[in-house]
Amino acid sequence: MKPAYSFFLASAALVATSISVAHPQSKSNENKNAEVYAELGKAPEKARNRANPMENDSDSIAAGRLLFEDHCAECHGETAEGGKGRKKGPSLRVPEVQNATPGTLFWLLTNGVVRKGMPVWSRLPEPQRWQLVRYLKSLGVAQSSVAESKP
Repeated sequence: MKPAYSFFLASAALVATSISVAHPQSKSNENKNAEVYAELGKAPEKARNRANPMENDSDSIAAGRLLFEDHCAECHGETAEGGKGRKKGPSLRVPEVQNATPGTLFWLLTNGVVRKGMPVWSRLPEPQRWQLVRYLKSLGVAQSSVAESKP
């Protein structure tokens, strides 16, 4: 296991521990969230290490935003902080997602999480998937996620 990835896993565990200490009543919600974001850890090393070829394309964030609005906002919400109602996708503005490598996010988009309701996006052309990754990474961690992770 790469040292940076080990550090990421240790950091995620530390955040999860601090959340459970600060909010013991939300344990079942916390376990559900940990399960949702655990999919990120399933990306193979080769996928995790892929660089985003759109990283320096100044138009890729705007293009990714349009793709997000068309394909993702219905479940993940307009601001990517999690959907509401029947099609509630998890927040994409949490540290687990924002600290994931671009390659990890690309892998997850490509393969989906079908058993959890996230479709496979492999039919979307590769450059568009990279634009989505670029847009997601540009959002940063939502302030509500930062507040929840403080003890």
